[in-house]
Amino acid sequence: MGSLKKEGEMEQMGNEFMEAILYVNGVRRVLPDGLAHMTLLEYLRGLGLTGTKLGCGEGGCGACTVMVSNYDRTSNKCVHYAVNACLAPLYSVEGMHVISIEGVGHHKHGLHPLQESLASSHGSQCGFCTPGFIMSMYALLRSNKNPPSEEEIEECLAGNLCRCTGYRPIIDAFRVFAKTNDALYSGLSSLSLQDDSSICPSTGKPCSCGLAATCGDGGFQPISYSETDGSKYTEKELIFPPELLLRRLASLKLRGDGGLIWYRPVRLQYLLDLKAKHPDAKLLVGNTEVGIEMRLKRLHYQVLISVGQVPELNTVNVNDTGVEFGSALRLSELLRLFRKVVKERPAHETSACKAFIEQLKWFAGTQIRNVASIGGNICTASPISDLNPLWVASRAEFRIINCSGDVRSIPAKDFFLGYRKVDMESNEILLSVFLPWTRPLEYVKEFKQSHRREDDIAIVNGGMRVFLEERGEELFVSEASIAFGGVAPVTLRARKTEEYLIGKSWNKGLLQDALKVIQSDVLINEDAPGGMVEFRKSLILSFFFKFFLWVSHHIRDIKPTIETFPPSHMSAVQSFSRPCRVGRQDYETVKQGTAVGLPEVHLSARMQVTGEAEYTDDTPVPPNTLHAALVLSKKPHARILSVDDSESKSSPGFAGLFLAKDVPADNKIGPVVADEELFATDVVTCVGQVIGVVVADTHENAKAAAGKVEVEYEELPAILSIKEAIAAKSFHPNTEKMLRKGDVELCFQSGQCDRIIEGEVQMGSQEHFYMEPHGSLVWTTDGGNEVHMISSTQDPHRHQLYVSHVLGLPMSKVVCKTKRVGGGFGGKETRSAFIAAAASVPSYLLNRPVKLILDRDVDMMISGHRHSFVGKYKVGFTNDGKVLAYDLEIYNNGGNSLDLSQAVLEIAMFHSDNVYDIPHVRIRGDVCFTNYPSNTAFRGFGGPQGMLITENWIQRIAGELDRSPEEIKEMNFQVEGSITHYSQHLQHCTLHQLWKELKVSCNFLKARREVHEFNSHNRWKKRGLAMVPTKFGVSFTKTFMNQAGALVHVYTDGTVLVTHGGVEMGQGLHTKVAQVAASAFNIPLSSVFVSETSTDKVPNASPTAASMSSDMYGAAVLDACEQIKARMKPVSTKLSFSSFSELASACYFQRIDLSAHGFYIVPDVGFDWISVDIKLDLGYSLNPAIDIGQIEGAFVQGLGWVALEEVKWGDAAHKWIKPGNLLTCGPGNYKIPSINDIPFNFKVSLLKGNPNSKGIHSSKAVGEPPFFLASSVFFAIKDAIKAARAEVGLGRKWFPLDTPATPERIRMACFDEFTSPFVSLNFFPKLSV
Repeated sequence: MGSLKKEGEMEQMGNEFMEAILYVNGVRRVLPDGLAHMTLLEYLRGLGLTGTKLGCGEGGCGACTVMVSNYDRTSNKCVHYAVNACLAPLYSVEGMHVISIEGVGHHKHGLHPLQESLASSHGSQCGFCTPGFIMSMYALLRSNKNPPSEEEIEECLAGNLCRCTGYRPIIDAFRVFAKTNDALYSGLSSLSLQDDSSICPSTGKPCSCGLAATCGDGGFQPISYSETDGSKYTEKELIFPPELLLRRLASLKLRGDGGLIWYRPVRLQYLLDLKAKHPDAKLLVGNTEVGIEMRLKRLHYQVLISVGQVPELNTVNVNDTGVEFGSALRLSELLRLFRKVVKERPAHETSACKAFIEQLKWFAGTQIRNVASIGGNICTASPISDLNPLWVASRAEFRIINCSGDVRSIPAKDFFLGYRKVDMESNEILLSVFLPWTRPLEYVKEFKQSHRREDDIAIVNGGMRVFLEERGEELFVSEASIAFGGVAPVTLRARKTEEYLIGKSWNKGLLQDALKVIQSDVLINEDAPGGMVEFRKSLILSFFFKFFLWVSHHIRDIKPTIETFPPSHMSAVQSFSRPCRVGRQDYETVKQGTAVGLPEVHLSARMQVTGEAEYTDDTPVPPNTLHAALVLSKKPHARILSVDDSESKSSPGFAGLFLAKDVPADNKIGPVVADEELFATDVVTCVGQVIGVVVADTHENAKAAAGKVEVEYEELPAILSIKEAIAAKSFHPNTEKMLRKGDVELCFQSGQCDRIIEGEVQMGSQEHFYMEPHGSLVWTTDGGNEVHMISSTQDPHRHQLYVSHVLGLPMSKVVCKTKRVGGGFGGKETRSAFIAAAASVPSYLLNRPVKLILDRDVDMMISGHRHSFVGKYKVGFTNDGKVLAYDLEIYNNGGNSLDLSQAVLEIAMFHSDNVYDIPHVRIRGDVCFTNYPSNTAFRGFGGPQGMLITENWIQRIAGELDRSPEEIKEMNFQVEGSITHYSQHLQHCTLHQLWKELKVSCNFLKARREVHEFNSHNRWKKRGLAMVPTKFGVSFTKTFMNQAGALVHVYTDGTVLVTHGGVEMGQGLHTKVAQVAASAFNIPLSSVFVSETSTDKVPNASPTAASMSSDMYGAAVLDACEQIKARMKPVSTKLSFSSFSELASACYFQRIDLSAHGFYIVPDVGFDWISVDIKLDLGYSLNPAIDIGQIEGAFVQGLGWVALEEVKWGDAAHKWIKPGNLLTCGPGNYKIPSINDIPFNFKVSLLKGNPNSKGIHSSKAVGEPPFFLASSVFFAIKDAIKAARAEVGLGRKWFPLDTPATPERIRMACFDEFTSPFVSLNFFPKLSV
């Protein structure tokens, strides 16, 4: 026990505190009392700085990233770092300088080089995530004296998500700010090299010029650097405010809503006094855990104490016994500390430090690491903490101090007592952590398995240590420590295994015996929360096996006589090496007129990179605006017995609750069939069904009041999967469909088929995860006679229709406007309309504006997903591989309403031949009714699901015949003139040309040999290879929807205003349409402006979907332009004009109408053919740069569908989740691809010289077709699994693999000695379908 001398009693508040201030973008702001409940994001947006976006509210997407600067008096310099503003409490940045995207650059006053580079590199599509990426990169540049490495750039962006671009153009845009170094030649990580180790950025070869600007002009270099302001790239860079340099750090006591009190002590004694006074207070530094508890889990804490500024909790002491650091030290600082000591200390002393470095690299995103503290992570005692198993394994000690100043030490191995429970009393806090140096022959290693490599919570993690001693020629285990996370409610030590290892000789026999011990030592209950029990059990064995190999590999130089493992086993212990991404785009530019065919930058890019582009939630609102929150069902199927709003009425700011009885007109809605209720009346049919809407004065007050509405239910039986629906014959009415070609039964029975196979394919759903959540702002005008709205939607017409329908107004009195959408992908085609309708009811009845923006978790829970599918196939083929007959039963999960599920099913049925000519086909389909929120459109619209079933049995045929899948595919390809099973004759078929060109350009046969060679030399790491073709039908299946309108005005100054019915959601539609207009009038693109989409400008517009918008609206605009040109022709032929503006003025004086409405009807339906690695036929692209971006974005989104993104519901497969509830309702549990998940080598080529005679300017659709190309990833994974199974004699045995092919499914399919103790060969991980 130790003691800390008490420095005196707690000082009086009045003498201690100064004015609370904050600088925002160089402007001094005084922070008033009463805002302790507020986040930095809310404050910034309240100031009108709406460039900082709310994407998820839990620090998982990076859209809210800002840079915080504060003066560190210990190092006497300013530190700059990126943070998630959605989690940062406002008062946590008191006395600091916050720079948001608005403080970096402005499109009127000049862009920062970062912004300019991202815009010109086509790195911004929908633009919602763009400010967050800019700010993460900006903070990296400002915090580095020298330009960062490419690896550091990719690492700093790991906490930012993008759903549109596929990341490649973002990396390319920021790469020009990187230094290069000889890691390219040495294979070393650039993070371990000295700053002056560089190669010439111009030549790419080693040179001694360092970072001299004369090396090359391909990059940006800082113009100055100072310890206060960091690196500057422009003269307009904001400086660190001098006032903050001189200001004395003072304690704070401030208040917030609900009686919340916020303290910020700046001395340890004051902190201890506060803790004595408020023993239940929550201590926080980064608020990354408490913030989520308070905002998402709705937990209430009365006292928060911010301890980040207490000097005694931020100390670092390095001595000969080890390193000690204060508990408030941030994780990013800890990482830098460990990297520093690894360079300075002897290698044998830093084995534990190296393990922490590796673990911290995969710990959350940069923004979280910049604020999260060591102590917070430890004391939270999360059972899946990445660091706690390492503290336990590495002999760390925790120093704990009580309110009297007494200090005690406790080994980390004894600190964790139970679920979220530690050996610390309410009057104690964690003071510091001591990590001893490792000794010679002492080894510490980290382990982690998660769904996504970076910024993801662990499924299982671990820390292991062994200390060996020499006895003659052998090494014996003197000490051992093995700890796991993710296997129990607490960080768990494998005590029996540790005891067994001690005293044993280190050899192969010990490994096998220890694996048996650990198997019985670490037990996981079958109903354990988190599921994946078999997978987690196998990981425990795998981790120990890898540890044993790793240690054996390290001691072979010391004891070469000790039995070693074969070289092929070393792949199990090779650390992941991340090469820098390389992208290549190959296309021809066919210029038509002034703009069509050119790779023009997205028209909104310059506003998106500065944060000036407005989205629905950014729209300024009138002072009397109310905010809405939905009252949602908590049961999957139940009768509503009562709704009690008595408690919510007394909630702060409450203005009303509106239920079905309050709907002015019709409560029944639906895009095809009116089978939904706007507000549930008697029965709810899913968790998340809307029962009513609450309005209040603020968003938070509305949510709080909605949460107080009590609904009493009588539960009814629920159907929670496709298989349950089939068994119960639970289908949506009149959705059974059948397609036929030839005679399937006759072919099967005639003996023509040498072989017949049968099987089943399951495909999970996928969340859209558009970066901008659903939202609408609705208001009335003219005394309530008209209703206007601004909505985030792909279909403003449907919003207009729904609102007029539920309010009983004519459509002519309802207007919906959409400027831009922060991503849609089909998710905002129909499911956004009921949200606008719900907001319209209180707005209309109260005659006040109402704003309804869904939180991310609510959005993901109620707005529907991609349909999950089950396909049951029967295929007959010859011994040569020719497919003769295909019989398919296919079902999709429609959810609790029909929505577009029947159309999705039909598209899946149409695409079920993919690119193969099959003489006899029978496809039967039905839409299942289940007690889930209605599923809806998603990029591909059922096509990928239908094609994936086919590619599965193609692969199976190849296995049956011992042929390559490519041979089977080529043998069955459709050709020019082939007739599909839906009676379409194929024309202009470029499939064979694409396939051959791709096979040559990617050197497929050589790649196949290299994969085989690699696999033969690596037992525990396998590679796979796949080449997948696809065709995709574009247009709406309903003929009447294939129409488009546009309005074009020519002004006398020669500029052109275009309005059309399509919505800009990042796909570059407005840019392409502007290019069409510019070329039509032969004017510069800058002379054309595309206005917002509005139902009072272009009526009855079809949704922006089906990959048809560029064709349809481009043609409609062209039609309007041609009308105007025809009117101008008599004037232009009589006189010569030097400019278009002169011509326009002359026409005006001649009283010629310079406005026209254009209209276009799609004449027939064509099919696009595309193949992968990636080569596509897009005809003559309207804008090849935008099209390339669409291809890459679709591919990465498809990669998520087939390999990463798993939706988990409370169903029979996941009994640990409440029935009907969605687990994966945020970025914490649902993982889309991040910047480090994209291919290392990303090549995209467009087929050249193949114009499309049916498309505008000979172009072809691009939005949806590339999505299925990502199935090549799935089949490459399956190819690698096949190689792994061959190691245990299962190479020829067919095995199914459900999508997504998550780490669990991949690992359990690789049947071996680590999975066989827990599962049989026919085991398949559970999937919500």
